[in-house]
Order: sequence, then structure tokens, then C-alpha cells
Amino acid sequence: MTTNLKTVSRRSFVGNGIKAAIGFTIIPRFVMGRGYLAPSDRISLGYIGTGKQSKSLINSFRSIAQAVAGSDVDSQKLVAFQKIAEKIHAEAAQKGEYKGFKGYSDFRELLERKDIDAVVIATPDHWHAVMTVMAANAGKHVYVEKPMAHSIEEGRAMVHAVQKNNVVLQVGSMQRSWKNFRHASELVRNGYLGNIKEVLVNVGDPGIAYNLTPMSTPTYLDWEGWVGPALFNPYHTELSPPVEQDIYPHWRAYKDYGGGVLSDWGAHMFDIAQWALGMDKSGPVSFNPPKGNELKGLEMIYSNGVVMKHADFGRNFGVRFIGENGTIDIAREYLDSNPANIAKASIQPNEIRLYNSDNHYQNWLDGIKTGVQPICDVETGHRTSSVCCLANIAYQTRRNLEWDPIKEQFKNDAEANQLVKAKIRGAWKLK
Repeated sequence: MTTNLKTVSRRSFVGNGIKAAIGFTIIPRFVMGRGYLAPSDRISLGYIGTGKQSKSLINSFRSIAQAVAGSDVDSQKLVAFQKIAEKIHAEAAQKGEYKGFKGYSDFRELLERKDIDAVVIATPDHWHAVMTVMAANAGKHVYVEKPMAHSIEEGRAMVHAVQKNNVVLQVGSMQRSWKNFRHASELVRNGYLGNIKEVLVNVGDPGIAYNLTPMSTPTYLDWEGWVGPALFNPYHTELSPPVEQDIYPHWRAYKDYGGGVLSDWGAHMFDIAQWALGMDKSGPVSFNPPKGNELKGLEMIYSNGVVMKHADFGRNFGVRFIGENGTIDIAREYLDSNPANIAKASIQPNEIRLYNSDNHYQNWLDGIKTGVQPICDVETGHRTSSVCCLANIAYQTRRNLEWDPIKEQFKNDAEANQLVKAKIRGAWKLK
């Protein structure tokens, strides 16, 4: 039975959660006897979360899709985003090709619109699963920011919802669509370093417990709506700064809402390590954290014996592949090797070539139109966010852990397996 979202209060929505989301069905425009959108169709996007990241994303999509709606619990950010959308599409509006932008305080109303083909989810991590599942069940394609999920159980629920509803999801791990990252990964895959012995991944620290002094909630912000399915903590500007502070919020540092910079940047750099090692559908099988209070030094070991280590190798956030024949260092600022000729080598036509995308945003929209999976699809995104979650669990427990990437459970560790589960309030628990 189709749920009439307009009759559902936020309080009952919070009470029903993902259980209700799984029963939510709306027939989307792209499946009403038409199959996938024709290549000539203009894709209509709704943005869920209209803060700093969405202001960047709307510019990435501006020439290839129209922003027709947005939703945010911060009314000031929503108004500011609407002005940006209308300015970007002003010329199309003058030609009658753009019918304007509508803002919503409740994202469920946005999902109810049949004229919206896809959504861009750029909220704090703790909202990704609920919103993605609901969007998929509403027949909307999804671009979701990285890390894809806040827990391993949530990530698997997202995979199931996307596959069940036959929608196309792209995760915002856009480094896969950058030439240098693809080239480095192809060099590793094709054995230019020989057998890989170790991979060093330099990213930030794991998530921490909430430790902020409560502040008065501003009138323009629905704080209950911001917290949603996560553990409730009092408002603080660190979590949701006012619109005039054009900064990335620090909610990422707190494990109730993110996974620290370990997850925030790990979703980029662990992602490249997984890609280069051919582990996109798997992951490490054992985790050996440092025994003291160190915030780096975790060893993650794959079934083939390759060790991936969370370690600072002195060159900003990036990845170092160490093999029998030398090393390759890759980051946004550099791609080089020792010896130098390895990084300069050309991959030959008969060698392994990885998925070639040169525009992460167009790649997703092409997938919507053709049905071809994008470069960072839902299973790939789930496996990368799983590495981030597992690393945080290892730092939290401070003991060696054995992981089964097929069953997605720790072996003989009930306490650690509790940390695999979704951290969702009340009746929102995954079924």
C-alpha cells in the first residue's frame, strides 16, 4: 500500500523509521512504461541536505541536470541554496525550460514528487541509510555522499534497497573518476610493483565520543530533524554551523554522526587501496590495532596476506603501495614512484584496464539513462564504508579481530558484532 507522506508527522516518521521506509512505494516517472530515461531527457534532481557540500555538487551537476527541489532542516541554508539553484538555471527559466525550485523542510515531501528522477543526499552520515532506502523505495536514483553508510548493517540495507528497486546509486568517492588514481591502480593491478607487500594509507583519526557543551538551538533549525535516527545529543554549532560560516561542519569528528576523519577521508583513500588491490567486493579479514592509545598504526590484513596499514608516511593524505620492485605514492597532489619510471609507464592495450570515468557526475547520470552501473556503485561503496567502520571498531575495542567479509560478522566476538549493527533510535532499527 502506498503511504501518503503528507499525513505522516515527523514524530511518527521517527517512530517508524526504516521499517516504514521499506513499505514506502511511489511509481517513479522513469519506470511508467518507459524503461530508463532517454539520453535526450533532462534529469530532474532533488537535493536532500543543502549545506556546503550541496553548494559544491550543484555546480558539478549544473550543465547536465536541473535542481528542481531541495530539503533541509535548516531554513536559512535551504533559502540560500534555492537562490543558487535559481541563479544557475536562470537562462533555462527564461526559455521556459526550467519551472523553478521548491524547498521542503521534510525530505519525504520531496520524495513524493513524481517529476523528480533522482536525489543527491549530502547530509551527515547518520542519515544516509534511512534516506537512501526511502529514496530507492520511491524509485529515485541516488547520488549519496561518502562514506556511504554509518554502519555495516546500514550499508547492507542500502545495497538491498537499491538492488530491489533497480535504481542507480553513485557514491561520492570521486577520486575513482580522476586519471591519476586510475593510473596508479592499474599499475598496481598489472604487477608493475611486483607482489604487493604492504599498503600505507594516511588519513585522519577515528571518531570520538560527543563532548560538546550544550547550546541553545536557533529558531531556524529543526534540531530533532537534524538528529533524526541517531543518538540524541544537544545542539552545538560544531555540528550544524549557521549559513554565514561557509565551512565543513565538524559533526564528522563524532562517532554518533560520523566516523572521524578516518572515515571522512578513508572513504577516499581506503577506497583507492581497495580498487587497486582488486578488493571492491570484499575487504580485510583481520584487524590488529595498536595496543596503547595511538590513533594510527592499525593493521588490516587481506586473505592474500597483503597488509594495509593506517599510517602517516609524511606526504599529506594519500596511499603508498609497497611492492617487490618499488613503491607508488598517490594523492590528489602527486603521483610518483621509486624508481621514478614505474609511475611514468604506459598501460598496454592487452593489460588490465579499470573502469574509465572522467566525470563522476556525468557517469552517474549516464548510468541512469542506460542502466549501466556507475564507477562507485552501491556494493563498492558499501565495501569501502565497511573498511572505515571496521577500522573505527578496531580502534574502539583495541583488540585483534577476525572478520568474515562474506557473512559480514566478526568471528567469536559478540561485543564487536554489536558494533556492526545500525545505531538507530527506537523502532527505526533495521528489519
